[in-house]
Amino acid sequence: MSSRREFQWQVPPEFNFGYDAVDVFAADRSRLALLYVREDGTSERHTFWDFKQRSDRFANALAALGVRRGDPVLLMLPRVPEWQVAFIACLKLGALVIPCTATLRAKDIRYRAQHSGARAIVTARANVDEVESVLADCPALTIKVALDAPAGWVDFHAAERSGSRALARVATCVDEPALCFYTSGTTKDPKAVLHSHAYTFAHTYTGRYWLDLRRTDLHWTTSDTGWAKAAYGVLFGPWNHGVPVFMYAGRFDPEREMQLLEEWEVSVFCAPPTEYRLLAKQDLSRWKLPRLRHCVGAGEPLNPEVIQAWKDAYNLVVHDGYGQTESILLVANLPGMTIRPGSMGKPFPGHDVAIIDETGKRIAAGEVGDVAVHGHPPSLFLEYWKNPDETAACRRGEWYVTGDRASADDDGYLWFVGRADDVIISAGYRIGPFEVESALLEHRAVLESAVVAAPDAVRGSIVKAYVVLRPGVDPSGALARELQEHVKAVTAPYKYPRQVEFVASLPKTVSGKIRRVELRERARRDADSAG
Repeated sequence: MSSRREFQWQVPPEFNFGYDAVDVFAADRSRLALLYVREDGTSERHTFWDFKQRSDRFANALAALGVRRGDPVLLMLPRVPEWQVAFIACLKLGALVIPCTATLRAKDIRYRAQHSGARAIVTARANVDEVESVLADCPALTIKVALDAPAGWVDFHAAERSGSRALARVATCVDEPALCFYTSGTTKDPKAVLHSHAYTFAHTYTGRYWLDLRRTDLHWTTSDTGWAKAAYGVLFGPWNHGVPVFMYAGRFDPEREMQLLEEWEVSVFCAPPTEYRLLAKQDLSRWKLPRLRHCVGAGEPLNPEVIQAWKDAYNLVVHDGYGQTESILLVANLPGMTIRPGSMGKPFPGHDVAIIDETGKRIAAGEVGDVAVHGHPPSLFLEYWKNPDETAACRRGEWYVTGDRASADDDGYLWFVGRADDVIISAGYRIGPFEVESALLEHRAVLESAVVAAPDAVRGSIVKAYVVLRPGVDPSGALARELQEHVKAVTAPYKYPRQVEFVASLPKTVSGKIRRVELRERARRDADSAG
């Protein structure tokens, strides 16, 4: 389409999302930024002016506590407006924002704090005990701010009220580090994906071309805070265009989600395929959505039958897209394109995405190879922070290799095949087998474990654990449930194995490495026979 052919990057030499987006739209003091709804149905409206004032005050409060330009700050808040306030405040200071999901456990917090050298953490009262349990191991983490703070902590709202309204602008260059996401790997600890301020600007194009945002829209991205999807869907994509976002603080329930779409007249909707699958199982004729005009899905491939069910109900096609924590959207079905159900779409404007072989050469249509991005577009991450080996390993000449496998057809549409490594994509979450296996090995009953993806009709894949027990320990359903609860307790709960199978031994290579490929095939066969 013309937008792809004619696209040219127009990234300014200096950019700060807080000053150059939020504060700009705050000039209209009535301009809505956030419509916030709690699980009990109560709601709040926040303008860009509100966020300018609150972020300025909170930035000054953080500075008074000792946060300086370049300092890493862990941001671990649930879906509350204070998440946006703190995020913007840190960007305005030139601090390094490290978004973390609010479900992290002590082990996850310790690793992120130690690896990053975080000076500060902003969190909620519910997370204070987990943080306190690791502070002795994290000597740099001395600034502690919490909502409803206990003794020994700084209260978020008290700090905000104490902060001056006059904030001196920090001029941040586009190539200066702005935020860092921790993302699951295969056999090692999570990788630190370091992004610049150019990344926050590049999401202007996510909002323009993929979300197709207009001044009159209300946009809802259902992702939890802490993930890259929340960053583009609840911050950078819409607010670079001054478009208000909808944020719901309740748990996912398909019927409630449909009610919210209808009640609040959401016009642009972004949800992971897992949610669309569950929504499509409802009687969609019960809800009238005349204002809903554009729908997108990302995180994993979306089933063609789900796309058809949504189209039958609302005459809207869910536009599938493909991106990574390391980038903005890379491949997408953009508005105006002919949709081929099941396809990732075509390369996103500004990105030369191709299927390459092991030598870095483009391969013929129909052949399966590695999804790769040519060069260093401003939307791409700077590096795997403090890990030059991993940074070098993802490069093949001038190509950044995503770690995913796909094919392209004669018309340039890309078709996802799977991960090139063992990372599990479940309901849009990236889960490294190493993290789950390590948690299982901490249990007294476990001798060995191997974790793989098992097919699942709703989540795409689920985590399945094959467990070898210590001598004298008998397998049972009760023990399987105990292991699941153990994993939930020591690492983020979304990583727990939804299936546990006890085995006498694990398949291994002659060098002793676990053959996960064999276990994945076994899990697939078991799923086929059960379904």
